[in-house]
This record gives sequence, C-alpha cells and structure tokens, in this order.
Amino acid sequence: MIIERALMAITPGSEADFEAALAKAEDVLAQAKGFHGIRIARGVENPSTYLLLLEWDTVEDHTVGFRESELFAQWRALIGPYFAQAPAVEHYAEID
Repeated sequence: MIIERALMAITPGSEADFEAALAKAEDVLAQAKGFHGIRIARGVENPSTYLLLLEWDTVEDHTVGFRESELFAQWRALIGPYFAQAPAVEHYAEID
C-alpha cells in the first residue's frame, strides 16, 4: 500500500468553496484504479492549508493511471481553481 501525502495551500477566503468542491472531487477520485481511500485535515494554525492522505495500490496507480487519465482532469478542474500554489506531493510506502 502506498500513501500519497498532498499538502494544499488554498487561497484565503475560499476554504468553504474548496471543501464543497473537494467533496465532489472525492466521487471522481473513487473511480480511479488502485485507489482505496482518502483522509482530509484542515490546518489549525493555518486554516487555508489542507493535508490529504490518499491510499493507492502502487505509485504508478497514482502517477500514471490516475494522473494521465480524464479522471485527473475532472479532479483538477473541481479543486484546482482554489489553489494558492501547486500542491506539494510525496509518496510513502507502509512498513511492516
């Protein structure tokens, strides 16, 4: 299992709209091959920052299967307008 960590800085003042768009975007994401789930947290000290933890079967399911698909275009069209800057994304492998 791979965990994708996405740190998203949202334009201040658009948090409620981003959260509504993110709820719709989750339905798009759920259709992606190899996707298992998402956890979302909002910053306490910086409420315009969101942490997303997404679970994938493989890195390639995210970086190739999803990112190179129409689903990614739909996902990004929903949430991208709220980004103050590009998300910082890293992948982590679970350890036993």
